[in-house]
Amino acid sequence: MTTPTDISPPKNPLIGVGWMIITGLLFVGVTALVKLAGTRIPAAESAFLRYVLGLVFLFPMIPAMRRSGGLNGLGPIFAFRGVVHTIAVTLWFYAMARIPIADVTAMNYLSPVYVTLGAALFLGETLAMRRLVAVFGALVGAMIILRPGFREVSDGHIAMLATAVFMASSYLTAKHLSGKTSAVMVVVMLSITTSIGLAPLAWAVWVPPTQEEVLILFAVSALATAGHYTMTLAFAAAPVSVTQPVAFLQLIWAVSIGAVFFGEPIDPFVIAGGLIIVGSISYMSWREAVQKRKEITPHATAPKT
Repeated sequence: MTTPTDISPPKNPLIGVGWMIITGLLFVGVTALVKLAGTRIPAAESAFLRYVLGLVFLFPMIPAMRRSGGLNGLGPIFAFRGVVHTIAVTLWFYAMARIPIADVTAMNYLSPVYVTLGAALFLGETLAMRRLVAVFGALVGAMIILRPGFREVSDGHIAMLATAVFMASSYLTAKHLSGKTSAVMVVVMLSITTSIGLAPLAWAVWVPPTQEEVLILFAVSALATAGHYTMTLAFAAAPVSVTQPVAFLQLIWAVSIGAVFFGEPIDPFVIAGGLIIVGSISYMSWREAVQKRKEITPHATAPKT
């Protein structure tokens, strides 16, 4: 009688790449719709409406959330994540309405870099040379995009830099929570705490939204929810080292949509900087995958159990 050594679902790189392509299209759709909504509604209110309207997609998760056993003493950590995520999405909505879609998309790629640094500083993970190379490359890419001293760095660009920092804090907190409770609880509590956090900010600047604006923000919620789901499917079907390079297509689509529908000029520096950032992250993902295979592959003389 043989004992299975791996019960994880089989990997299929082509399916993973396909799901990642769909994920990129969905997330570019999110940025395009937020751009379409414009600046009439303040950023905090737009973010609040996006999260409140998106709560409808969480209703099917409520039974699983109840079975998970409640907060289990993790309330303060959930609240902390809600605060940092509230700041992150408010800054993102602010930036999205003020700078080109391509700039937002390219600078979004900085979050994994900050996550890497944060994991080393706060979670005790090793900052190996491959990670240092990726961090340095990504920072070079960011400087190419911003070009301080050669063009005006707008408040939207500064907001995006801060967005990546706070979003990385949210991801690191989620990583900590994932070892203590279910994924369903992590997802649901993020939506609830962020909605609560955004409520007073939205109330302070409230502008009655039109029916069209509400529909646009509901579509944003739908696309964002679908994007997170398809991204999960991509990661389940193929290693991150395979799916990560596909993320560059998202920048191409962002540049195309910005140029065709919003009349935004194509900036070769943004494309070059985005390529360097994605390349750095892809290199790190590939090296992490190689290292992981070395760690789990038994030595030739090791017993095969």
